[in-house]
Amino acid sequence: MRPVNLLPRDDSKGQRPQPGAVTLTAVLGGVLVTALLAGLFLMTSSKVGDRQAEVDGLRAELAAIPPPPEPTGQGSTLEAEKSQRVTVLGQALGSRIAWDRVLREISLVLPEDIWLESLNANAPDATAAAAAPGTPAGKGGFTITGYSYSHDGVARLLARLSVLPQLERPTLGSSVLDKSKPRSVVKFTISAALRGGAA
Repeated sequence: MRPVNLLPRDDSKGQRPQPGAVTLTAVLGGVLVTALLAGLFLMTSSKVGDRQAEVDGLRAELAAIPPPPEPTGQGSTLEAEKSQRVTVLGQALGSRIAWDRVLREISLVLPEDIWLESLNANAPDATAAAAAPGTPAGKGGFTITGYSYSHDGVARLLARLSVLPQLERPTLGSSVLDKSKPRSVVKFTISAALRGGAA
């Protein structure tokens, strides 16, 4: 019989196991990530230090500024005067009349068979409102006297004047047939109140 060696063979004598490529990559990756994180930490801490120095400098500048002076009673007096002047100016502008607009609109609605003899207009009285703030300005007056060939023309003029926004409640004062002229004409008088703020 042949002798048989049942012990395992020792083939690995003199040979060392080589580290695997995966293990080597993992170790290098870990070192690289650690180095990257350390660099980012250093850069961020440097920026934080710079910003902290800037904030400290701004706080020092703010502490060097002297405090504002205490308000005096004169400021409240000026505010009261300003408020009163604004109120008076608003009332004066509210009663202002744009005469060019009023006359232009009257000329636009005047019928062809009407001619005017006189036109009297008074602006609203703003002096009462300026003297006593809070009181409304007085109404202005508007009166026209003219001629037409018929009472229908006078009625047409009265209807057209009633649509003008600057005139308030136009009313017929008189409408009389005048036979003293070569041709019979109707002499009329129309009056109205002027609305303030027609600027």
